[in-house]
Amino acid sequence: MKSDLLDKASEIVTDPLVLINLVSQRVRQLNSGRSPLIPVRPSMGVADIALTEIIEGKIQLVEKAEA
Repeated sequence: MKSDLLDKASEIVTDPLVLINLVSQRVRQLNSGRSPLIPVRPSMGVADIALTEIIEGKIQLVEKAEA
């Protein structure tokens, strides 16, 4: 995982625990066969792909409404 991507994603999702959960959920999706939402370079790992998707606005955090 590249630290510059982590820094940029941290500016978008400011809560570290939420960012970790968002990235880990997307990594599981990518590992299970989901297609990346961005063009991928061979040097990118799945965490880098997930972070880049967050940075580019392809993945957003959706808050659940209280019942």
